[in-house]
Amino acid sequence: MKILVVYYSTHGHLQKMAQAIVEGAQQVEGAEVVLRRVPQTLSEDVLAQMGAVEAQKAQANIPICTVDELADADAIIFGTPTRFGNMCGQMRQFLDATGQLWFDGALVGKVGSVFVGTATQHGGQESTILSFHTNLLHHGMVVVGLPYAFAGQMRTDEITGGSPYGATTIAGTSGDRMPSENELEAARFQGKHVAEIAAKLNR
Repeated sequence: MKILVVYYSTHGHLQKMAQAIVEGAQQVEGAEVVLRRVPQTLSEDVLAQMGAVEAQKAQANIPICTVDELADADAIIFGTPTRFGNMCGQMRQFLDATGQLWFDGALVGKVGSVFVGTATQHGGQESTILSFHTNLLHHGMVVVGLPYAFAGQMRTDEITGGSPYGATTIAGTSGDRMPSENELEAARFQGKHVAEIAAKLNR
């Protein structure tokens, strides 16, 4: 059973969440978990202006995902930062290249799930995931979120991401806030939850 985690991260926040997703999925017996990132579309100059060069170098060892890899997975967990309440352009461009998979029905019946990051609490944490789900449903995937069995999403003693739709993190407007332990735990829970459902469908 193959679990594919595919993400994009500018400053490293979604990379940390993706690694936590992987940790959670690896807890499920029989799960082969693969971490991939989508292609970077920004130039070196733009990344330098954004202060993202070091974060990009830190991800250089993570292979770029190919569209064909999606068809080989039993479950796919997508991670994206938010851009105006929607997925980022890099993820959008990657998904736009999956037309042949759609035509072939290659993703029908596979588990699909989403985790995101935003700058603020109200920056599109839920709308990004819900709009992402539209893509998964068009591909015929079985959509899985983050159930309230993960009680950490009901915490009020700290600022935290997370909703029934998926694990999320808040980066802060300057990007200096990395995922909290509660947010990482939500990601681990989601990774394990998705892998467990994929295992049941596999059986």
